[in-house]
Amino acid sequence: MPAIPSKKPYRVGRSRTGLGLFATKPIKKGTKIIRYFGRLLDSRKKKDDAIENKYLFELNDRWTIDGSIRKNLARYINHACKPNAESDVQPRKRKVIIRAIKNIEPGDEINYDYGTDYFKAYLKPIGCKCDACEKKRKKERAEARAEKLRLKQKAERKAQKAAEKLAAEKDRSTEKLKRKAGAAKANGKLLNGHGGKSVLAKGRAVDLSIVVEPEATTRAKPKSESIASA
Repeated sequence: MPAIPSKKPYRVGRSRTGLGLFATKPIKKGTKIIRYFGRLLDSRKKKDDAIENKYLFELNDRWTIDGSIRKNLARYINHACKPNAESDVQPRKRKVIIRAIKNIEPGDEINYDYGTDYFKAYLKPIGCKCDACEKKRKKERAEARAEKLRLKQKAERKAQKAAEKLAAEKDRSTEKLKRKAGAAKANGKLLNGHGGKSVLAKGRAVDLSIVVEPEATTRAKPKSESIASA
């Protein structure tokens, strides 16, 4: 890593995305932290316009700073969607100053917004790893887990309710069958015993089920026989 004078309020250190620039002293809001510098490229020159790397800082339609040189410590400053610094671009002077937009405490990583074009070209394809986006993804994962758990519990409650309903219906069916079986058994006893009822006839019990209509014992005499007898 490049040597940094002790009077400078920053150092290069390990970050979530690789290397980053960290504050070593309190930095007040509005303080000029570091200059972004490097070789100046002219887009009108084919040779300069053909250069491609991640450290190109566009000043305007013509001039671009190639900040890939190792002495440019500002190149270690990472992107953040909610930064604590900003790039103060001065096209006429052809320079860029990184300025604090918040109070930065020792140990905090210094960062600024790289802009929409850089974000779409380099960060969006791999996913932004700044603190704000990491917190957002963490929150989304937590919400997804909570939603998954909620749906699981809902499904379990629905299944339990269905099982309870099925058990209740089964109990009702069983009770209904028992009642039918009891009724059929009772009817069978009545039919087999002919009702078990009797009547009293001349002081003795006569089972109605065995009472038979008696045949006539006296036959009517022919009319002719009756006249002859007279």
